[in-house]
Formats: sequence, C-alpha cells, structure tokens
Amino acid sequence: MDLSLLSLKDNDFHMTTPDPPDTSKDEMESLKQELEKWKERLEKAEKLKADLQVCKLSADEEYDKQQDELTTLTELERNLQKESIMSRDTHEKELFILNQENSKLKKEIEKLKEDLSECNSELSWDSKIEKKIADMKVEFIHMEDKKDDFPDTNTRCVFSVTSKIPFKLNQNQALLTFEDAEVAQRLIKMGKHSLHLDRKTTDVKAVPFTLGMGIKFELHITISGKKIDVSEIPELSIPDDWVREKLQLNFYKSEHGGGEVENVKYDKKSRTAVITFLKPGAANGFVRSTKFPFSVNGRHYRLHVSPSTNVHLEKLQLYAGISKNSILLKGIAETEDDEESIQDMIEIHFQKPSNGGGETERIKYVSKGATWACFEEEA
Repeated sequence: MDLSLLSLKDNDFHMTTPDPPDTSKDEMESLKQELEKWKERLEKAEKLKADLQVCKLSADEEYDKQQDELTTLTELERNLQKESIMSRDTHEKELFILNQENSKLKKEIEKLKEDLSECNSELSWDSKIEKKIADMKVEFIHMEDKKDDFPDTNTRCVFSVTSKIPFKLNQNQALLTFEDAEVAQRLIKMGKHSLHLDRKTTDVKAVPFTLGMGIKFELHITISGKKIDVSEIPELSIPDDWVREKLQLNFYKSEHGGGEVENVKYDKKSRTAVITFLKPGAANGFVRSTKFPFSVNGRHYRLHVSPSTNVHLEKLQLYAGISKNSILLKGIAETEDDEESIQDMIEIHFQKPSNGGGETERIKYVSKGATWACFEEEA
C-alpha cells in the first residue's frame, strides 16, 4: 500500500492567486480558513502514515519471530521422531532381555519349587521324629543320694537321653557302616570304586557325609513320698472349701492307703488337686494304685491318683559330626535287578580286602525315591 500523501492538485484543489484588486477581504479570509483545514488534514495523514509504518515494522518482526518458532518446532518434531525410533528400538531390546530374564526366573522358580518340596519332605520327617521322641535312646544311670540327713522318702533317679540323628539317603545312593573306622577312611581316600552290577561295570564315589544336629541330656525325676496328684474330681454343687474337706477326710482313711493330710490344693477349673500327707512315705502306697474311692452325699466316685513327680533336664548338649565308620556311595547306575540284589552285590564288593574293604555292620541302598537312616552318637 502506497502511504504517500496525495498532492493538493490530486485532491481537486486548485490554488489561484486572485487579482488583489478583485478579491474581497471576506474571500481571502475564507481561503485562509480552508487552507488551515487542509493543513490539519495533511498533518493527520502524515501521522497515520507514521503509525502504519510502525505497525508494518511490528508485523514484520512478529512474522520473523513466528518463522523462527516454526523452524524450532519443526526441528523439535524431527528430533522427537528420531528419539521415538531410538526409544522403540531400546524398548524392543529391553523387552527381549526381560523375556530372557523371565524365562530364567521361571526355571529358577521351578527349581525352588523342587527344593521346597524336598524341604517339606524333610520337615515332614522332622515332625515324625518329634512325634517319636519318646523312642529315643534312654539309659538309666543311677539313683541320687539324699542331700541331707533328713529322710523324706522321695525317690530320685537319673536317666541319660540321647536322640538319634536322621540322614536322608537319596535315589541311587548307598550307605555303608563298617566295624573298623580305618576301613571307611581308606575307602574314602581311594575315592572312585568300580562295581560289577548286573553284568556291567559302574564307577561310584565314596565320600564322607556330615550329620545333622542331635541332642543329649540327663533327665532327673523325683517321685514325692508325701504328695500325690488327684484328677477327675467330679463337679459338685458345693463350695470349694467343702470339696477340700471332703478330699481331706477321704484320703485320711488308712484302709484305702492314705494317712493324715497336711494340705490340700484344689483347682475347680481343672478338676484336680494335690494332696500332701503329714507322714513321709504315705504317698508310696499310691504308686501302683490309679483309682481311689470318693463318696459325697451318698454318691460314689472313682478318682484318678498318681505319685507327684518333679521332672527337670540337666546337661543339655547339642552334638553333630561325621560318622567315621560310614561312607556314602554316589553315582550308582540304574539296573534291572531288584534293590535287594544290588545291595548284596555292593556289600560283597566292599567286604573284600582286595577292594580295600572290610567287615560291614549294616548297609542301605536306595534305587528309587529316598529313605532315612538314623545314627547314634559314637562313643
């Protein structure tokens, strides 16, 4: 747009110089006023032109700025596309690695499940051991002497208790125990042994093995000569003090093996009582008797009686180690023969001195599954 001002001529304005003599004073005044108006119009037009030029410059600057921003955004978009491609490639690589790790973890989980199953099997065996703890080796040691010069007729005895240590024998393994520890140590030192089983020769390895933990302790039992334990006392609708008196009177009768009662401790909730006699030895008559007559208000009952005992443990010890007389055979090949035949072949081989063996005490071979062997503490 051309912002140059139009000339006065182009605006249909013609300026003529009148003949002074012919121009009136009023006309001159009017022309002056008209001239002033056009001057004002000219000034406004010049000002408008300047404002428009300023606006044009501002618009050009804004345009350049937008162009720069557009260039920057285009470059940013290009970079983002590159990063997106790189990120996609990176994610694909990471996904591939994660899939590999996932596969590895699945294998580890399967292995852990197998280990857990094995641990559960061992825990099941441990629970069986706990249930059979009464079958541990118990040996009577001696009767304890009285600690003072006042006889109380208490019976004190001491027992030695030793637990057996279980050892898990897995599939295709054998456990041999020899009479002589030197034989076992010699076979372990030799390492590999060639066995002839089912018309085939197989190499096995003799190794020592570590046993688990075992316990041993002394069991001290004191049987009171003055106290007895009473249970199965009937529920009676009388005060507790009356029940104590009834018990005291009932056990006072000597014809039933009682005697003068020093004290009665009665527990209504558990329906039990502890009777303490005044005379030492009065409780000895109840060692072989488990039932005692009890009469209340014309009704007859049978109470369960037993000697009052005190039991405590002393010298509790844990022990573990390696069985010097035993060896563990690993790597026994599977054969078509039955388990007993293979066990006989193994025993015959290791009994021969030419094979470094000797007399065996016992042997156990497992062809399938697993079994347990128990060991006692070696003297």
